[in-house]
Order: sequence, then C-alpha cells, then structure tokens
Amino acid sequence: VLHGTLRNADVYFDGMVAAAREAGVGGETMVVAPQFLADVDAAPHALDERVARWSVEGWKEGAPALHPAGGDPVAASSYAALDALVGHFADRALYPALATLVVAGHSAGGQVLARWAPTSRADEALVRAGVAVRHVIANPSSWLYFDARRPVAGGAGFAVPAGDACAGYDDWKYGLRDPVPYAAGALAGIVPRFLGRDLVILLGAADDDPAHRLLDRSCAARLQGPHRLARGRAYSAYLADLARDAALRHRLLVVPGVGHDNRKMFGSACGRAALFGDAAC
Repeated sequence: VLHGTLRNADVYFDGMVAAAREAGVGGETMVVAPQFLADVDAAPHALDERVARWSVEGWKEGAPALHPAGGDPVAASSYAALDALVGHFADRALYPALATLVVAGHSAGGQVLARWAPTSRADEALVRAGVAVRHVIANPSSWLYFDARRPVAGGAGFAVPAGDACAGYDDWKYGLRDPVPYAAGALAGIVPRFLGRDLVILLGAADDDPAHRLLDRSCAARLQGPHRLARGRAYSAYLADLARDAALRHRLLVVPGVGHDNRKMFGSACGRAALFGDAAC
C-alpha cells in the first residue's frame, strides 16, 4: 500500500493491517508499506546521503531521486524503486504460496499507481511465476491521459481543449508529453498494456470537494474535472472509450458516504472487494 502526500507510511500500514483483519484474511495476508522520502525529510530524520530521497512532488511523478546524486535517471526513479519491491515477490523460493499481489494507493499513492501501472513491466515476472497482480487506485487528484483529449463538461464525451485553454495541460504527469526518463522508454504499447491490467478504480462518493486542501487545483488537473470523484468517473469512462470492443479488466467501485480518507476507503465493503476479492460491494 502506497502512502499519500504526507509520506505517512506507518498510518497506511496500520490501516491496511486493520482492513485485512476486518476482511478475515489477516492471517494469510502480508502488508508492505514502502516509505518514499523527500528532500525535506533529510534534516528531521538525519538521513545519510546514501538514503534515496526525491523532491516533494518528484516521487509521485516517477522523477529521479535527488540523493544520492549522479545516478542513472531511470534507475533512480521512484517508479524503479517500486519495480524492485514488486519484483522481489516473484521469487518463489521466498514466497512459494503467494497467490495474489495487490498494489494499492490512496491520494498521492493513487497518483503514483496511475502513472506507474501503465509504464512498469515489473508485473511480468510475477505473472510468469503464477502470481496474479491487481492494482487498486483510490482517490487520486489526477490521472494520466494517453491522448490530447479531456472530458467535456456535462459528461458529453472527450475532446481536445481549445488551444488557449491551458498551456502544458498534456505534459507529464497529466499527459505523455515530455515524460520523466523512466516513462520515456515505456511509451510504446502503453495503452494496451494499461488496459490489460487487472485494475480497480476506487472512489469515495463524498470526495467531491473542489476546494479540498490537498486537491490538485492546477489548470491541467481542473481540465480532468472539478474534484476527485468527477475526475475518477471521467477517467473510467475514458478507459472504456479507449478500449472500445476490447475486453477491459478495469472496474469502477464507488464507496458510499466516504470522502478523502484512506482508512475508510480500504476498510469499506467496496475496499475489501477491491483488495481481498470480497463479493459484496
């Protein structure tokens, strides 16, 4: 489970452990909560220079680490770090009974998954080892679009915005222009790769505040919708539009009465359905 913008992996770990217990699978589920550190964490935690850390926004976008400096920009990406962690679980000598790996993220962690899942190939080793992989993206502020279209107000499909609507709206992390080094080498086949993922878009029905203090209110983000709920619904429709007649393995689940709260999202009936395969939602 990937933490949000506060980089509070301990909170997300505790919440996911509780969700697994409440779902009745605590005894058969391992919970892992990686910690992405930012440069502002260095002094408070007396971090050694060898400890990887990114800018406050860079870890969300897959940018190279700021420290240690001078490394390969692809290998130093926060997404490459996630690749290494996920790839670890393909080792059948260590995990002979592993059946399913679920990568979940809420808020900024959801933003990571929305960009990492289309660009990463880390799941391929797991699939070869017979491990099913599922992604659960919960309440991100924004999504990665694969062409220049964006939602038309009123839900009337998708269209390219007017030329003066928003400069840079299709740049990475909102679109594919000028991607970070990690993503630059992964653009070929990105749409079918992402559409083929087993993926759940998990939205809070009450995460609909256009003035939420942690909501991305940039011009590029606003072109995706007024708030997280609208942006997630629009993106789900966008993926269905891209898929056309192809089999789409994505699901949209909306949690009634829940806003921007990772614990309530993952602990809900819909959260359990997404994470642990419960039927009720």
